[in-house]
Amino acid sequence: MIIVIFYLLYSVIFAIVIFKFNHPQVSNDYKEQHKVERFYGKEESQDRVILLEEKTFAGYARVNLMENAQESIDVAYYAIHKGYITDLILGMILDAADRGVKVRILLDGFSHGLRFSLKDDQYALINHPNVELKFYEPLNVLKPWTWNNRFHDKLLIIDHKYAVIGGRNIGNRYFVQEGEKNPTNDRDVLIINTEPETAEGSVLKQMESYFDEVWNNPIVMPPYNKLSSRQQAKAKEANKQLKQKLDDLRNTDKKIFNNYYDWVSMSLPAKKITFIHNPIQRFNKEPWVWYDLTNLMKKTKNSLVIQSPYVIPTKPMLPYLNNLQIPADKITVLTNSLASTANVMAYSGHIKHINAMVTKNVNVYEYQGTDSIHAKTFIFDDQVSAIGAFNMDSRSTFLNTESMVIIDSPEFTEKLKTEMNHYFKHSLKVARDQSYEKNPDLKPGKVSWIKTYGVKGLSYITGLFQHLL
Repeated sequence: MIIVIFYLLYSVIFAIVIFKFNHPQVSNDYKEQHKVERFYGKEESQDRVILLEEKTFAGYARVNLMENAQESIDVAYYAIHKGYITDLILGMILDAADRGVKVRILLDGFSHGLRFSLKDDQYALINHPNVELKFYEPLNVLKPWTWNNRFHDKLLIIDHKYAVIGGRNIGNRYFVQEGEKNPTNDRDVLIINTEPETAEGSVLKQMESYFDEVWNNPIVMPPYNKLSSRQQAKAKEANKQLKQKLDDLRNTDKKIFNNYYDWVSMSLPAKKITFIHNPIQRFNKEPWVWYDLTNLMKKTKNSLVIQSPYVIPTKPMLPYLNNLQIPADKITVLTNSLASTANVMAYSGHIKHINAMVTKNVNVYEYQGTDSIHAKTFIFDDQVSAIGAFNMDSRSTFLNTESMVIIDSPEFTEKLKTEMNHYFKHSLKVARDQSYEKNPDLKPGKVSWIKTYGVKGLSYITGLFQHLL
């Protein structure tokens, strides 16, 4: 009992308490080398961009890119969930590897999902000679300070020519339109390097360098150095089953496969696309992504739109919002309502900040659908947009790996705003008293009393550690 109590105390101190203090400021070196002007282009870039908004097409795009991969596939995700889509994606990865494509898979060491019923699939990936698998900061019960720095990126890079980045993890809820228990609306972008022979001018070069940096970091490691004979036998059986599932899908859902997409003609031009990310380190990090986003906010004068699943601007984040030129009433925040949220823990932290936003005249809209919104998006003056994995909270700011692309393209921004209007039409504006302004065309989403009082009660607890939400 003494040992258990000591361990619990040790874990609380080094997994929770120490992260409440010492939030590093952005260094002068980073500031000097990363001016806000670098996000703006003067002429058309060699990179073009496609918005992947609709769930089904976002899945089709991934299948098509892997189906046509010739040299390399780099995969980086926070979470993989059991289901039809995961079987499809893993089957496509093994199919590409069979063709000689070199595949690297980088997953978070906690949330990767390749355990229990998917454990044998993990063996199948490791056992393939053309596939490498690594986990970011796997669980170490003796080092609780490593538990909070999670790998939150969502990247797919194909043949040095195509890249997908956004907020989607791998699972049915992100790609299947109907029949899911917790359906989630999200957003990706597909970036095309139209001149792959001149890689230096493309954002894909920045993304590949980042992937390599994480991949080669000592806190990133393979789950096994070598599989046992028993694990190899399971790997072969799992490989066989995944390929059989893929063959079955090719027969039953032919519309998924062998599609022709002229990605370039479908894409929109951009003056410049820039990749931003957080440092790769333990403990609280310098908030590079938050610094870059708030610098863009300071350049914004006419309109700022922010979409995040929840908004938890903790005290260490607030100084970066000083000196904004844009009036508060020109700022619009789109987020989940209590009815739509799928993350009650984070939402219990979010509710403590709603009042501060609306009393400052920020326009806060809460989505009332039966599904939830998970996309992370910023739009600055209808010209520049940011899309990626960054939630507007302390965890994304100081703890996780995070990445986004900054897109200087009025054409793309216009397309993005059109798609986001769907969510605004199903959202209600929060009034000063934190009720909703009346809308004759839309009623607030239904919320059970258990969820209502559960979130409110939880907020008193999570208020003590909002730095970890």
